[in-house]
Amino acid sequence: MLSLDFLDDVRRMNRRQLYYQVLNFGMIVSSALMIWKGLMVITGSESPIVVVLSGSMEPAFHRGDLLFLTNRVEDPIRVGEIVVFRIEGREIPIVHRVLKIHENPLEGNVYSIFLQNGHIKFLTKGDNNAVDDRGLYKQGQHWLEKKDVVGRARGFVPYIGIVTILMNDYPKFKYAVLFLLGLFVLVHRE
Repeated sequence: MLSLDFLDDVRRMNRRQLYYQVLNFGMIVSSALMIWKGLMVITGSESPIVVVLSGSMEPAFHRGDLLFLTNRVEDPIRVGEIVVFRIEGREIPIVHRVLKIHENPLEGNVYSIFLQNGHIKFLTKGDNNAVDDRGLYKQGQHWLEKKDVVGRARGFVPYIGIVTILMNDYPKFKYAVLFLLGLFVLVHRE
């Protein structure tokens, strides 16, 4: 039978201790948010850390790998670079490699289109996919633009993001983990 001794600990707390524990939990949450916002400013990316959710980039990245991103405006996008991008109408970003840069047919220079209108167009593809990503883009879109990029992969930690995948695939697991973490903060008195 499950021991409910932790409930006795909560009941024995006076109001001051309970307020202290709730405040402690709030400090943890606000610290995490401040760290996240700081990473956003430092990296220039709206999402400086992402988890690879599919096997489309194997063998470079596997499902569950944690990627560290940057998104500097001044850095041009290059063929072979791994980018994370959002497609209009889809909420989950995609991690794929830049396959091709759109060249200006009049000039024949990759950077002439960048210099003329301030942006460059490019095509992506997953390393483990047979075809490019045009089938994933919104209807009528054949190229991505810099505005679609969330960030560029600069480093990774293998498989550490599998916990995120488990929490998304099994919502009850997510609620159990959050409940246990909250309970630990409330009961832990040090």
